[in-house]
Amino acid sequence: MKKLLIIDDDIELCNLLCEYFSGENFICQTANDGCDGLNVAQNGNFDLITLDVMLPGIDGISLLKELRKKVDTP
Repeated sequence: MKKLLIIDDDIELCNLLCEYFSGENFICQTANDGCDGLNVAQNGNFDLITLDVMLPGIDGISLLKELRKKVDTP
């Protein structure tokens, strides 16, 4: 199974996406703010990360710049 991380502050959307992707044989994990998202993304071994641009804490663009220093997950 592939591991997916969804970083988005919209909890309902995260739940909906996890429900959909679970049906497509993904293991889904979520984070609902930029700081948690960065931590989870750096410490998990994900096959794919989806990222919202407007997040509380660290915005999505800054998160991606920091994440790219250590991880090259699409």
